[in-house]
Amino acid sequence: MRPFKLRTGIFLAPFHALDEDPTEAIHRDLELVEFLDRVGYDEAWVGEHHSGGFELIASPELFIAAAAMRTTRIKLGTGVVSLPYHNPLMVADRIIQLDHITRGRVMFGVGPGLLPSDAFMLGIEPRTQRDRMVQGLDVILRLMRGETVTEKTDWYELREARCQLLPYSHPMPEVAVASSVTPSGGKAAGKYGLGMLCVAATAQGGFDSLDVNWKIACATAEKHGRKMDPSALRLVGPMHLAPTREKARENVRYGLEKWADYFLKVNPLARNGELGGEGDLVDRLVDSGRAVIGTPDDAIVQLERLEAKQGHFGAFLHMAHNWAPFAETKQSYELFARHVLPRFNAANAARVASLDWIDAHGSELINSAATAAMETFQKHAAEQAEKNQ
Repeated sequence: MRPFKLRTGIFLAPFHALDEDPTEAIHRDLELVEFLDRVGYDEAWVGEHHSGGFELIASPELFIAAAAMRTTRIKLGTGVVSLPYHNPLMVADRIIQLDHITRGRVMFGVGPGLLPSDAFMLGIEPRTQRDRMVQGLDVILRLMRGETVTEKTDWYELREARCQLLPYSHPMPEVAVASSVTPSGGKAAGKYGLGMLCVAATAQGGFDSLDVNWKIACATAEKHGRKMDPSALRLVGPMHLAPTREKARENVRYGLEKWADYFLKVNPLARNGELGGEGDLVDRLVDSGRAVIGTPDDAIVQLERLEAKQGHFGAFLHMAHNWAPFAETKQSYELFARHVLPRFNAANAARVASLDWIDAHGSELINSAATAAMETFQKHAAEQAEKNQ
């Protein structure tokens, strides 16, 4: 039995091929979040990107504001705000405003910025990004707590800065730090007692680093008098599920090659891994453990693999990828909710126990029911005989 419920959600970069209408793509992402809210998903995290063409959402905050109006219960997170790109006061104000708009459904995910091309356009040196993320995060947390901040750095200046509106959530929205391979995310999460978004949990380097970075986070937290909460740990990985493995493989032929081509262009080093290897791409992704392209049973095996490596974690987030047509994509998410998540949360334990008990006492129960029915017939016959006398 898990010590806490396993949640599920999506990590929406998003990924949209260059041969489709961008307006419709964004609206379909909104429709997807609305669908996930309806079928019981817990979270949707939305990315920030400014180049490359595939990842269309430049402002996760704007997307979340629109999605909040279409949904009722799913929590909506920035996945992530690239802190070196923004003045800390502006970020704090936007997240607090979203916290009020959503009445506490917003989550605040932060990172240093992923695409080097984004940083290049902003004149930011990549080697400065991780330090600036921590620097900006520290100020944002102080502002959200209601502090007044005066601070001058080489990339922002604040003069008696304060948020004129405090958060709706107490004491503030949930905050999570992106973590992939390097230890910087784990160190920041441990220092401030925040959640972690392991955005490459099933990729080779990310999987190898899972337990290492968690240990770093825990050790850092202990130095600061804190304790990491594994229920705030989220692992991200791609899946496409169908009733059969053959159908799942057929579905992903729709968009998998375009997705892989995009990754190889933004990260040429990926050619040395499963995306650029020999043979069938589906086989490479599945055999390496990077992706599940199969059935709900295959998804269960993947989650058990992650749990064996990491220990208990709070949420599994599907990396939203658009490998399949939209109808089959929605079916994949629904199959996970119907057949995978209940397995880890023992959702059907009482139902199984109830049926097992009936099975064990079947003869006794049916005999008593048959006896009761026979007695009813006998009673009716006796009543009729008495009336006819």
